[in-house]
Amino acid sequence: MVCPWCFIGKRRLERALVAAGVSDAVITHRAFQLDPSATTEGKRTVDVLAAKYRLDDAGVQQMMGQVTEVAAGEGLNYRLLEGISGNTVLAHRLLLWAQEQGRAQELLELLYSAYFENAKPVFTLDELLPYVTEAGLDAHAARIAMDSGAYVAEVESDAELARAFGANGVPFFVFDRKYGISGAQPFEVFVQTIEKSLEVAE
Repeated sequence: MVCPWCFIGKRRLERALVAAGVSDAVITHRAFQLDPSATTEGKRTVDVLAAKYRLDDAGVQQMMGQVTEVAAGEGLNYRLLEGISGNTVLAHRLLLWAQEQGRAQELLELLYSAYFENAKPVFTLDELLPYVTEAGLDAHAARIAMDSGAYVAEVESDAELARAFGANGVPFFVFDRKYGISGAQPFEVFVQTIEKSLEVAE
């Protein structure tokens, strides 16, 4: 939810599916928390990255600048320097709920755009629900589901599944539970992996 390479990876996956002539792919979102200990109040992403990688402000700005440039190549207008980092468990639970309604990809697109392109926080229910409505889902039903504690176990089981697949970070894509793409791979790698999956499926 807060890794800028994941939105870039989403765009490359979408383009690769078109390039490979696949129009009926089923895309399943899996929860993966980069920092389960983060709070919902959030901290400036610049400060979080500076502490994590032991960088000064200039170093963080250079790092973010490089990612922003790559994102621009995918048609994304990142505002990373203005961003806030926080706990993503609620966003993941909400996406898993939306997935059961058949609208996870629509909601994910809205949340990614809000977070990376508009520097909006996406950590509390009040912050998240407007995007639920925009995705064509029932915000009241979403609130009831989240208040009930739904999908907490699913977030934990997704973390276990990630470990089983050898995913220690994100982005991480698995095709037909056989072929994986780890990290910020080029568009061509996506196309090659999809084509390989199609060959095996024939």
